[in-house]
Amino acid sequence: MNYRQILKHSPFFAGLSEADLDAMMEIARIREYPRGDLLFSEGEQAVGFFVVLDGKVKVYKLSPEGKERILHIIHPGGTFAEAAIFGDGLYPAYAEPLQVSQLLFLPKDGFLDLLMNNGRISINMIAGLSRFLRQFANQIEDLTFKDVPSRLARYLMDLSRGTRQTVELPISKSQLASNLGTVSETLSRTLRKLSEDDLISVTGKKVDILDFERLEELAEKCKEAG
Repeated sequence: MNYRQILKHSPFFAGLSEADLDAMMEIARIREYPRGDLLFSEGEQAVGFFVVLDGKVKVYKLSPEGKERILHIIHPGGTFAEAAIFGDGLYPAYAEPLQVSQLLFLPKDGFLDLLMNNGRISINMIAGLSRFLRQFANQIEDLTFKDVPSRLARYLMDLSRGTRQTVELPISKSQLASNLGTVSETLSRTLRKLSEDDLISVTGKKVDILDFERLEELAEKCKEAG
C-alpha cells in the first residue's frame, strides 16, 4: 500500500512537498488495529490524532444510558481527533475501527512542532477543522428541522454525489440508524416507504436511486409544524 499517495490525496495534507511528507513520516507511527479496538475515550487526554490509511473508523458519543450516537465514519485519507490536540487537550468522543484498519498516528508534540515551521500544514488544518464545523452544523440542522425520511434522503444524495444511480451503504443499517439519530426499526420502515414510493430500490447494502429529483426534494423538506 502506498501510504504517501493516500496522504497526498487527503485534503488535510494536500500541497505538501516531498520534504514536508518526509518530516511528517519521521514522527508518524503506522499500525494495524482490529475491529472494535477502542482507540480513545471521551474525556481522555489527547496524545495525538489519526489518519485512516485503510479500513474505516467510527467516531461516536455515548448517552448516559449507554446508547451510541455515531458522529462520523472516517474513510481512507480522512483524519480524526485533530481538534483534540488544541484547547483543553481532551478527546471529545470515542473512536474504534469498524473493520481491521491501518491507521497513521501523529503524536501531539511532534506535530505541533511541524505546524510551527510549515504554513501549508497550518492552513490545511484550519480548512479541515472548518469542514468539520460545517458538518456538525448540518447534523444539528437535520436533527432539529428534518424528519428521518429527509435525513435519509440527504444521506443517500451525499453518498451518490448527485451522479451515481447505485450506491452501497458503507456501514451497517444499525450504524446508519445511529448516524441519522434514529433506531433500526424506524430506518427499516423509512427504507421500505421510500421503496414503495419508487424513490429507491434496496437490495442488502445496495441502494438504487430511481428518482433523483424527488429524493432531492425530500432531502430539503423540513418537518411539518405542529
